[in-house]
Amino acid sequence: MNAKPAEAAEPGRRSSLRPMREADLDAVMAIELRAYPFPWTRGIFRDCLRAGYSMWVHERGGALLGYGVLSVAAGEAHVLNLCTAIGHEGEGLGLHMLQALLKIARGQRAQRVFLEVRPSNPRAIDLYQRVGFNEIGRRPRYYPASGGREDAIVMAMELLD
Repeated sequence: MNAKPAEAAEPGRRSSLRPMREADLDAVMAIELRAYPFPWTRGIFRDCLRAGYSMWVHERGGALLGYGVLSVAAGEAHVLNLCTAIGHEGEGLGLHMLQALLKIARGQRAQRVFLEVRPSNPRAIDLYQRVGFNEIGRRPRYYPASGGREDAIVMAMELLD
């Protein structure tokens, strides 16, 4: 968690990013459980915290509105989770979080960033493409899905100076 993301200004409201703490896990899990039919577990979040991954929350007025999880190693970064609370989509929170994670990756000298996204999540795919990610492949049957498994679109972005 080397970089310090700046505050974001939404119309008429201020929000900020700060490092995630273990005390945030109840609020993070509440968002995660509402957002995904196959959510991460509390243990996954806790293990990521303990492993020292870059984990940030988007906060406004003491309420958590989203979070992001980034791992960086060997010149590569991986966006592991990026989520905005239901009811706060379209406010620019996901874009702000993603830009902050990319800044952290650059600060840790990552040369490229990877992520996986469900083909059934066009809003996320659009966000990633707008920022500069490109599809580089697919992981067949990567995600659990109702009635079976869903492929993952693998996306990447070069971090050039």
